[in-house]
Amino acid sequence: MSVLSLQRLRQKTRGILRLTRWKEYVTYVTPLTAFGAMLALRATDGALDWRLLVAIAANTLAVAYAFMINDIVDAPDDALEEERAARNPVTCGEISIWEGWTVSGIVALGALGLYALLGWSALITGGAILALSHFYSWKPVRLKAYPVTDVVSHSLMLSGLLLVVGFYCYHHDLLAIWSVVLAMTLVSSYGQLYNQLRDYDMDRAAGLYNTTIMLGKRVTFVLMYVTLIAAALLLIYALIIGLIPWWLIGVVVVSIPLIYLFRSRADARGGKAVDLSGTVQLQVLMAANCAVIVWMIAQALGF
Repeated sequence: MSVLSLQRLRQKTRGILRLTRWKEYVTYVTPLTAFGAMLALRATDGALDWRLLVAIAANTLAVAYAFMINDIVDAPDDALEEERAARNPVTCGEISIWEGWTVSGIVALGALGLYALLGWSALITGGAILALSHFYSWKPVRLKAYPVTDVVSHSLMLSGLLLVVGFYCYHHDLLAIWSVVLAMTLVSSYGQLYNQLRDYDMDRAAGLYNTTIMLGKRVTFVLMYVTLIAAALLLIYALIIGLIPWWLIGVVVVSIPLIYLFRSRADARGGKAVDLSGTVQLQVLMAANCAVIVWMIAQALGF
């Protein structure tokens, strides 16, 4: 293989990896899926096994598909803005649109295959994640272009349903954890509203009409915090009824000094924080990761 061919292959590989935008979601897809599995095991007194690894891999591929489709479809629009054009590998010519669609199709099929290993409930849920991921960005439908559907579809495909897949690895009575599923969906809704507030001027200039543009900055800001408060109340309810062990609060408290060392003025995506909540997104995510990891270790050791 010639030097030119090797360089071209490296460029394609780099472009495909950049298209997945894996750095933006692996830190929450894994713990969120594991959280769902731990909720199921707490209810059934079961044991961790290979199914959790399969669920994490399937959810990671499904979320990768969502990000890939978004960049493929938005490539012409991203070309109009320098920062977005540099981030999008399709726009900057690292891979073609056809190559992007081909690879994303393979990723979606891989996710479906892994979901199938977990049973019908997980397969149907995973199929819903992939469907929402596709229609969220695909222009003939484009759920993200309409108020309300943009937030609802985003929070389900990138949070609530991911947890459900983890839960379905070991349990099937979804009503038992409705409060936690709703809480995680609301946390994701906060994230979407926060992102829309951050991109408000750019989105408005582009002619978009999402939930934040419909409501305005002030109302959206209030709604953003209402979703966080509602999510917190639902998690407290889950603690009270025993879905989540109380000792996890101690893990979070103990992790606070550690995560404080990583304080930043940037939000979870590395951009300038819109408000105070944006400056602690990374820290909260780290604390949640610590809690889930310790819970998994305790479960594996039989505590």
